[in-house]
Amino acid sequence: MVNQNKDSRITLLGAGPGDPDLLTIKGVKALQTADVVLYDALTNEALLEHAPAEAIKVYVGKRSGEHSYPQETINKLMIDYALNYGHVVRLKGGDPFVFGRGYEELDYAASYSIPVSVIPGISSSIGVPALQQIPVTHRGMSESFWVITGTTTSGEVSNDIYLAAESNATVVILMGLKKLSKIVEIFKAAGKHNLPTAVVQNGSAENEKLVVGVVETIEGLVEQQDVKAPALLIFGEVVSLHPSFKNLLREYATTS
Repeated sequence: MVNQNKDSRITLLGAGPGDPDLLTIKGVKALQTADVVLYDALTNEALLEHAPAEAIKVYVGKRSGEHSYPQETINKLMIDYALNYGHVVRLKGGDPFVFGRGYEELDYAASYSIPVSVIPGISSSIGVPALQQIPVTHRGMSESFWVITGTTTSGEVSNDIYLAAESNATVVILMGLKKLSKIVEIFKAAGKHNLPTAVVQNGSAENEKLVVGVVETIEGLVEQQDVKAPALLIFGEVVSLHPSFKNLLREYATTS
């Protein structure tokens, strides 16, 4: 039922990488006051339990390769629900401002003079490696890290990957699994055949899957382990700190 007495407002809420326990306390409080929740495919539906039972929950998709609502449609839904029902929580996987198109939604709401607040979420780009005990920076090993989209709006590999492959930084690539073959070529061209590499499917979720190798072997390992999207790619010496990589070195030393 439409409630005209409630003030229209929108909260852009980062849901984190997948584990519902990684939502912030502030995020829980926002959901508890929601009249409407618009949630993406990469958010854990268990988070909806924090919203009132009478709140409207609307799934808006947003996953590569599957049916999803166009961004323009989501923008309009967000505004319509805010004007007619009050507090809309736009629940987005990871962090809204890390490849989440959060600012586009904020800007669209501003054009209707609807107040927007942002509650950051743990980005998978740093949260997933951390959960695997892979630091994105480590003294004497990595002084910086890149977070890059694997596929641009044009469908091509980002030019930043070419630059990142030439650096000594840790390189974290989101939405890049379908481009893994091309990305591997880029790192090989930079002379990084033996650079430690990891691929994490469904990071932080119960069905998480980890594959660890080097640039030369990672594509075959991903195929062998049947890794599927959503998956995150990590290139860098820091991956060598993972126990699985140390086991690989022992196996290699034994067989060579």
